[in-house]
Amino acid sequence: MFPAPVRRARERIRATPAGLVALALAVGGGAGAGAVAFRYLILAFTELATGHRDYSAFAHREWFLLVVPIVGGLVYGPLIPRFARDARGHGVPEVMYAVAESGGRIRPQVALVKSLASALCIGTGGSVGREGPIVQIGSALGSTVGRIARVPESRLRILVACGAAGGISATFNAPIAGVFFALELILRDFEAESFGVVVLASFVADIIGRAAFGSHPFLALPGFELRSPYEYPLYVGLGIVAAVAGIAFIKVLYGAEDIADRLWRGKPEWLRPAAGGVLLGLVLLAVPQLYGVGYPPLEKAIGGSYTVKFLLLLLVGKIIATSLTIAIGGSGGVFAPSLFMGAMLGSAYGAGVHALLPTITAPAGTYGLVGMGAVFAGAARAPITAVIIIFELTGDYRIILPLMFAIALSAGISNLLSDDTIYTLKLRRRGIDLTRGRGPNPMQILRVVDAMQPLPPPLGAAMRVDEAIERLAGATADGLPVVDEAGAYVGTLTSQQLEESMRENALDSTVGELAQPLQPLSPMQTLEDALAELLRAHSGMPVVGDDDGAPVGWITHVDVLRAYAQLSASAERRGRPPASRNPVTPR
Repeated sequence: MFPAPVRRARERIRATPAGLVALALAVGGGAGAGAVAFRYLILAFTELATGHRDYSAFAHREWFLLVVPIVGGLVYGPLIPRFARDARGHGVPEVMYAVAESGGRIRPQVALVKSLASALCIGTGGSVGREGPIVQIGSALGSTVGRIARVPESRLRILVACGAAGGISATFNAPIAGVFFALELILRDFEAESFGVVVLASFVADIIGRAAFGSHPFLALPGFELRSPYEYPLYVGLGIVAAVAGIAFIKVLYGAEDIADRLWRGKPEWLRPAAGGVLLGLVLLAVPQLYGVGYPPLEKAIGGSYTVKFLLLLLVGKIIATSLTIAIGGSGGVFAPSLFMGAMLGSAYGAGVHALLPTITAPAGTYGLVGMGAVFAGAARAPITAVIIIFELTGDYRIILPLMFAIALSAGISNLLSDDTIYTLKLRRRGIDLTRGRGPNPMQILRVVDAMQPLPPPLGAAMRVDEAIERLAGATADGLPVVDEAGAYVGTLTSQQLEESMRENALDSTVGELAQPLQPLSPMQTLEDALAELLRAHSGMPVVGDDDGAPVGWITHVDVLRAYAQLSASAERRGRPPASRNPVTPR
């Protein structure tokens, strides 16, 4: 048993707004540090495997490209099936599921396994991004911190979102994009409490990221140009082709997974990345620019260093290489690959329109900037995040109108062409439909009046402590209400308070002097609100009517559980659960 001051401090952290802020700051700091460590881990493994910190910038065809993915697969292949199967793949769907269906619970070992597996995968040639892993790493940290602090489920989800925001913020040096990624994709709401603490976590993580890598954007991109208002209609075409590219990426990614599953059925799961590494090595040997995350080729494409044919080759090659990496059991994100694809598609499209209309159109790279956000919006259907990330990368407000135009069009067309995004389809294939929601939360349906019990005989405020000890010793509750001479509620006396008065030999005190002045509950409050108050009370609580302030009932944690069980039994008799519970079997 912890001392009383420690218990009170833990309770303030767990149940007060200030406590949530403190936890969010801690999660943001941890996510920022994790993002820094993860980036250095990728650089270390890449240099160990190739002799270069980013082989896609070097991009020479060398024989070892055939071997490196195989060796990498042999190293990280056993990690995931043995220690954390939910660390496989691109990571974000697992976090979305944890928030929507599991109350924000993510096993702490996911962070460590995801870090090692993803860094090894990317460092040995896996053509995936680092944002998916760092989202899962930061989210696992947020979940672990929240569970240690024993916060309610609603706050645990917020802390998971804080970890995701911090990871994106520190990885891309984009604190605003980190906030909206977490709110739009992970938490899926923009409530004031959520927004405020997620912003704080993103802010702290970005400070740590800037301290490690500097304040400049992680990509060196040219400025945006708009040479004529007649260019705006041209972004309609870019939005359309970006939506098609985003849908194509989704289809190829999951089609490759299906083929790999069929071919590898019955074989050792740990050996799958090494066996698939043979095919990945052939792809990298043909187009070494696809090695790892691939930011240097992206910068060259935006800068106009590639021909249209080579841009299209890189576009198709990235779709194949990323899909193959995920299909063989690799671990990495799909956010960065979609930016890569958008840069290639947009630059190729821009080169085409510039060749047709050279006097009124900007250079090809300008369309590549917009294409980055448009393809991501077409694949992930997260238009707010797409707009913010490109704006933060360029820092040029002139890009906003064409960017919003193309992204909105891409997201809208993608919605018409497909019911699912690149993130939600992974869950739907497991029988989980996030768009349907969890169903009503029983704690938000049930009221205090549905769970409260008759009021136990109250204690008078003038009663001596030694008399109260006899009353509580024979009571079934851990506390009793205290009322004044008029019968109005003045507080609650718990057995813990009586024990402290006994240790201090203060038996001549009155019950009114010791009573804890808790805010009483009202009959029509939800049980969700009541639980938050019960956590602070450490005992049962009185329910006070609206007329004269006199207690009309009593409620404890047991009463809440009993009301929930009754609702569950009633719902099951009607043939449906009280809230959706979708099982997850990791692929």
